Amino acid sequence: MRRINPEYIKAIVEVGNDCPYFKLLSMTIESLGEGTAELVIDLEEKHLQPFGMAHGGVFSSLIDAAAFWAVFAELDEDKGLTTVEMKLNYLAPVKNGRIVGKGRRIKMGSTTGLAEATITDEHGKLLSHGTATFLLIPHWEYGAGKISVPKYI
Repeated sequence: MRRINPEYIKAIVEVGNDCPYFKLLSMTIESLGEGTAELVIDLEEKHLQPFGMAHGGVFSSLIDAAAFWAVFAELDEDKGLTTVEMKLNYLAPVKNGRIVGKGRRIKMGSTTGLAEATITDEHGKLLSHGTATFLLIPHWEYGAGKISVPKYI
């Protein structure tokens, strides 16, 4: 049975965390596993809407990214994903602190995948829940030239 190489996961996390959009939001991938992902954002003033709460777009980005990475780690090296549908519920506001997005793969088929994600505050209070559907992209070169370790061991 194939096992994902921990060095490959480390390389994926480094490439993902170097993404300009992740840097803009100060979002980081904390962990990736088979069918799971955890990302965090330490809220700053730039994340707030005019009334002092974290903007819904921050929640949306974190749900999308956590769900995406939960599915991505299991794909073959020449495959990619893009989000084709997402639904989320905003369950509670937050003003400051760390928010944690946890993604979980529900199913990955031959052309589409489904994952869910939750966002909690640093005390574990549920702030948002969402699902995302992804389209598989064949012959995709993710991080071409940036990842030089084998995916499986």
